Amino acid sequence: MSVFISKEEQGKIVGAIVEAELNTSGEIRVHIESRCGGNPVERAVHIFNYLKMYKTGERNGVLIYVAYKSRKFAIIGDTGINEKVPTGFWDKIRERMGDSFSKGAFTEGICNAVREAGESLKAYFPYKSDDVNEQPDEISFGS
Repeated sequence: MSVFISKEEQGKIVGAIVEAELNTSGEIRVHIESRCGGNPVERAVHIFNYLKMYKTGERNGVLIYVAYKSRKFAIIGDTGINEKVPTGFWDKIRERMGDSFSKGAFTEGICNAVREAGESLKAYFPYKSDDVNEQPDEISFGS
């Protein structure tokens, strides 16, 4: 994994997750793996379920999925989010992430997507003083 993203860069992404979650009760996770053989959204749904991201009180988890060798990525939200946000809610964030990726700025693209997701979610799921971190902030990795 170090070829794609260094320990220092991983720390920046985790920091962006922590920062973004200060704005929202939503839970944001990043999953990185080398290859995705099929549709990245379908793979993201599989990873979302594998990570048990549906285990949040408001069903407000967000997964940013990246398969770097396949050059595929997706952003998906749980049912609680999808019931409240407009169609195409993630498209602009995904487009900007793609722009960063096309310039080779992978860490920056992921961090910006995480921050934008937190900022966008706060209108629907504002941070609450009794908020509990229901999902780990660490990046999960596949093969």
